[in-house]
Amino acid sequence: MSSCSSPSMETPLPNWLELPREITINILQRLDTVEIVTSVCVVCPLWWNICKDPLMWRTIGIISLSYFDERLEKICRYAVDRSSGYLKDIYIKKFATDDLINHIANSTSELRCIKLEECHGISSQVFSEVVKKQPFLEELEIAYCDFNGTEFFEYIGRCCPLLKSLKFSRCFEESDKCDDIAFAIAKTMSTLRHLTIINIGLTNDGLLAILDGCAVLESLDLRGCRHLDLDGSLGKRCNEQIKELRFPTESVDPNPSYFNYIRSKYVNTALYQAQEYVMT
Repeated sequence: MSSCSSPSMETPLPNWLELPREITINILQRLDTVEIVTSVCVVCPLWWNICKDPLMWRTIGIISLSYFDERLEKICRYAVDRSSGYLKDIYIKKFATDDLINHIANSTSELRCIKLEECHGISSQVFSEVVKKQPFLEELEIAYCDFNGTEFFEYIGRCCPLLKSLKFSRCFEESDKCDDIAFAIAKTMSTLRHLTIINIGLTNDGLLAILDGCAVLESLDLRGCRHLDLDGSLGKRCNEQIKELRFPTESVDPNPSYFNYIRSKYVNTALYQAQEYVMT
């Protein structure tokens, strides 16, 4: 007798439309925003109905290869409007403008997380006004943007009393010594638990101010801050006070974008949950 099963005896493929609604939502929420807007919502009536729920749009993340992309800006505006004020986390790479970031800020005052990478179309002045409208902001990441200056960081600290995580990265190592940013952080961000300051002209004086002003700091990333000398007592204090410490001599990731990480971790987790369901 042949050991091969006949076609009629094969296990039928699962019908993904029969998944419980909560599992379907869990999967779709973790997909890229562009995929949801352009593809997912037109797959079937069920998915279209799910995509109309404002809670589907609590997290919006869009990455672009160019600094000016009208198509992606329209998609981002559409997603923000769909959120109907429920938007919590926003992640944008490259294409954001003053008009777009203003539109986001005017659509919700409930943002918990803002991450911007290489967004040269946003000015410090406009972004400061945006932050002013987000009193619940807990996490801010600014990578390779044009924001700078003591007043800018002091303003963020005053407007965001709940801020727990700040990440600020420059494209290249700063050759001149400058502690302005460090002093602003120490002065206005006492509730910080996680701080990343990459490639800035930080000296031991600035680092000492941060350690004194941010007493609950748990993690500190100092990569690229080459003016620091942590061989003596300051280095010892860092090791005693900070649970997770990254040193100035450690290499800086060429691409700090969270997008690949988010997709690999959360999309795979959601698909695993779906597979577990259909196999039971």
